Amino acid sequence: MRYIAFLRGINVGGHQVKMEVLRALFVELGFEKVRTYIQTGNIFFETKKTPEKALEKRIETHLLKALGYEVPVFLRTVDEVEKVLALDPFKRLKVTPDMRLCLVFLTESAPKKLALPLRSPKGDLELYRVTNREAFVIWYLINGRPPSSTTFLDKLIGRRTTTRFYHTAQKILEAAKEMK
Repeated sequence: MRYIAFLRGINVGGHQVKMEVLRALFVELGFEKVRTYIQTGNIFFETKKTPEKALEKRIETHLLKALGYEVPVFLRTVDEVEKVLALDPFKRLKVTPDMRLCLVFLTESAPKKLALPLRSPKGDLELYRVTNREAFVIWYLINGRPPSSTTFLDKLIGRRTTTRFYHTAQKILEAAKEMK
C-alpha cells in the first residue's frame, strides 16, 4: 500500500530536520520506497496494509524517540488524497490575489453540523468545506499578510491539523503517483 505522510512541525519553531534524516527514520521503521517531497514534511512510502491509526501512532512514537519532540502525522493513502482533491470545491470560486486556497488534514473526524462557509471574526480565514478528515480553507491576506492565528479553525475542527496549500497538495499527489 502506498501512503503519504503529511507531518507537522518538522521545519518550524527551531526544528530543522533534514529530509535525508527524515527518510532514514522512515526506513528504520521498515518502510519501502521512502521518498520526501519538498522541505515541509511530506513523505511517500510503501508498506503492508495496516490500520492507519496504528501506523500513525507507530510513526509518531518513532519520531518522538528520534527527534525528542512530538511530530503529528497525518497519514493518507494515495487513493484517499486523489479522491479528496477530485472534489475540487474551489473550482467555481473567483480567486483573487489576496486569497490562498488550503487543504487542512485532520486526525479526527470533522464535526458534521457546521453551517458552511464560516468566516473568522477577523475575516482572514474561511472554513469553506469539510470532508470526514479534511477541510478546505481559504486564507485571506490582510495588508499582504496571511492569517496570524488558527484559533478560529482550532475551535471548529480541532487542534491536531496540518495545512498544505491546495496547489501544493496537488503537486504532492502527482509526485506520489509517479513514484516507482
